[in-house]
Amino acid sequence: MLDFSNSSKAIYLQIADDICDKVLTGDFAPDERILSVREYAAQVEVNVNTVMRAYDYLSGLEIIYNKRGLGFFTASDARQKVIELRRRELLGDSARNFFRQLDLLDITPARLAEMYQQYLDNNEQTNK
Repeated sequence: MLDFSNSSKAIYLQIADDICDKVLTGDFAPDERILSVREYAAQVEVNVNTVMRAYDYLSGLEIIYNKRGLGFFTASDARQKVIELRRRELLGDSARNFFRQLDLLDITPARLAEMYQQYLDNNEQTNK
């Protein structure tokens, strides 16, 4: 279940992030039906209107679409759309703030590259 208490982000955006994560991990395949608004609301224990807002948001981004009478489905290119969205988010204000902190803390590009490589190495071992 999602834990909404650890984020300042709106709940509907956290739900949208969860769905996007599932698209990226392959839990939701292209053109696959996802939970109905009511099913999702019951699963994460939130108001149906909150889930509908998340679905409307994702529909607006063309990550999911509604087949009238059948429910919501992931777009055939949902994975690429999520990647583009996340890249825009990451390279926007988050990146500027991140780089500012690196500069303030005197973390060099070489040290950052070393830390990133350690992360990749640890992640690779974890996924084996």
